[in-house]
Amino acid sequence: MPGRSVSFDRVRSPRDFFKPLAVGAPEPLRDIPFRPSRVVHFFPPQIAKVVAKLPEVIPTVDILLGNLEDAIPMVDKEAARAGLINVANTVDMGSTQLWTRVNSLDSPWGLDDIVTLVSEIGDKLDVIMIPKVEGPEDIHYVDRLLAQLEAKAGLKQPLLIHAILETARGVANIEEICGASPRMQGVCLGPADLAANRRMKTTRVGGGHPDYLVRADPDPANPDAPRTTYQQDLWHYTIARMVDACATFGILPFYGPFGDIKDVVACEDQFRNAYLLGCVGAWSLHPVQIEIAKRVFSPRPSDVLQAQRVIDAMGDGTGAVLLDGKMEDDASVKQCKVVVELAHQLAARDPQLAAAYGF
Repeated sequence: MPGRSVSFDRVRSPRDFFKPLAVGAPEPLRDIPFRPSRVVHFFPPQIAKVVAKLPEVIPTVDILLGNLEDAIPMVDKEAARAGLINVANTVDMGSTQLWTRVNSLDSPWGLDDIVTLVSEIGDKLDVIMIPKVEGPEDIHYVDRLLAQLEAKAGLKQPLLIHAILETARGVANIEEICGASPRMQGVCLGPADLAANRRMKTTRVGGGHPDYLVRADPDPANPDAPRTTYQQDLWHYTIARMVDACATFGILPFYGPFGDIKDVVACEDQFRNAYLLGCVGAWSLHPVQIEIAKRVFSPRPSDVLQAQRVIDAMGDGTGAVLLDGKMEDDASVKQCKVVVELAHQLAARDPQLAAAYGF
């Protein structure tokens, strides 16, 4: 039953939460490490010509993800799994993270994906993305399974779990999902599957819709005049709720895919909305989206400069100052530190950003 796993955690000792779930498995992490995660670039591991280009792609992305689920035809599922194992064993990842999205837990391939990948390349994977997570019971299942496989494979570091938010029930259970395991690394939005599950009347993969709008009031002096309309964001509520849940449990929120590859303007707008709301990165389905995600999810040099000015002006961070006609106080410093700290984290990996920021 959906509530059974939740009630179990309510009587479980907090001290047990960070104990391995299998004898010989590595201890769970106390804190989720934050590494640059601006772009999660998907690739189909069964296509040789795509794999051949990976050495050129890897230095340009923060995360490379071998996709085994959607977009992989049924006849290619096993070839994709074998292809990912080959990539992990033969391609130099440098400082880029290697993730995978396995097939869903209710599919014929999900269990074999997890068992095979952890057994053969578990020491080379950073995160396993689980699609269509509906509740904490899904995370508990994967958590225990990973512990058993890690112990059998002799892994020294625990693998982390990333959940995709793709159903209405998943959204309703987002807080329980985020807090279900110390392995939880983050959550991302899966807008296409979520739209279908909610019976939303859109066929787009992410982004807005021209019919989802607000309209200005009539002009009293000219009531028949055209009225300005403003297109709205279909995903604002879901992203905001996801960000709050992730922040509550110390894990990372991501925007997912933007399906219209040619519309780079709308892609950038959607990514920037997610960035401003608190997301740390987004998916890239095509190389053209890599640069967009990296640029959008990196603070602008002017924003970093202004944030540092506020921090410097505030001194010990208490009280209040008037800077450029704007009141700045301790809350301002907290906001500015988010921007400056992110800039330093990204600059440590990206020399061009370090130069732009003046670090």
